[in-house]
Amino acid sequence: MLEITGLRAGYGGTEVLRGIDMQVAAGEVVAVLGANGVGKTTLNKVISGVVPARAGEVRFDGRRIDRAPAASIVAAGLVHVPEGRKIFPQMSVRENLELGSYRRARTRRSSNIERVFTIFPRLRERTRQAAGTLSGGEQQMLAIGRGLMAEPRLLILDEPSLGLSPLLVEEMFILVRRLSAEGLTVMLVEQNVVQSLEIAHRAYIIENGAVALYGTAAELLAGPEVKRAYLGL
Repeated sequence: MLEITGLRAGYGGTEVLRGIDMQVAAGEVVAVLGANGVGKTTLNKVISGVVPARAGEVRFDGRRIDRAPAASIVAAGLVHVPEGRKIFPQMSVRENLELGSYRRARTRRSSNIERVFTIFPRLRERTRQAAGTLSGGEQQMLAIGRGLMAEPRLLILDEPSLGLSPLLVEEMFILVRRLSAEGLTVMLVEQNVVQSLEIAHRAYIIENGAVALYGTAAELLAGPEVKRAYLGL
């Protein structure tokens, strides 16, 4: 579904991505892991058409999108839930959700809002509340719900567990597992290595803007490199 080859990108004179190769197949949960600052968010922004690629290709369903405008990428079904939630704080919960279907699935907006409320009952209780007054966990629910409003074919989740309590982190990973079971393809971009590998099919570990390790999640979780670098074993 998603194929990235030789991808390079950066800001000004700084190169952040240094030849990324990556694939995501339909129905998979693929984890993209690494410490803060290794280029994960830049990768997401290039895939989503927000930051231009300097070299390489990004293909979605066989169609090249690395030179496509962000709006057309969303319309094709590739939806990015950004790091830091990026909700509209002065707008209500319902208004934020409605904006999620601005480019895609607008005719099914009402039924999709009901689906989001079923997944996140707390959002139903706060329909008219200003999004900026929600707790951090509720804002993350809203950001993911807004992404689901577009009926994504591939959903990129950028650091969904960031800043959440341990209980909410656990709920977030349960949600990703549930979405995967329903057939949604997910690219999970996280610093939380162990829990990501427990629910992913495959994973890529990024270091200094390049893929350092990749393989099945089970292989990486059992491998000595991951245990040494991320688990202190």
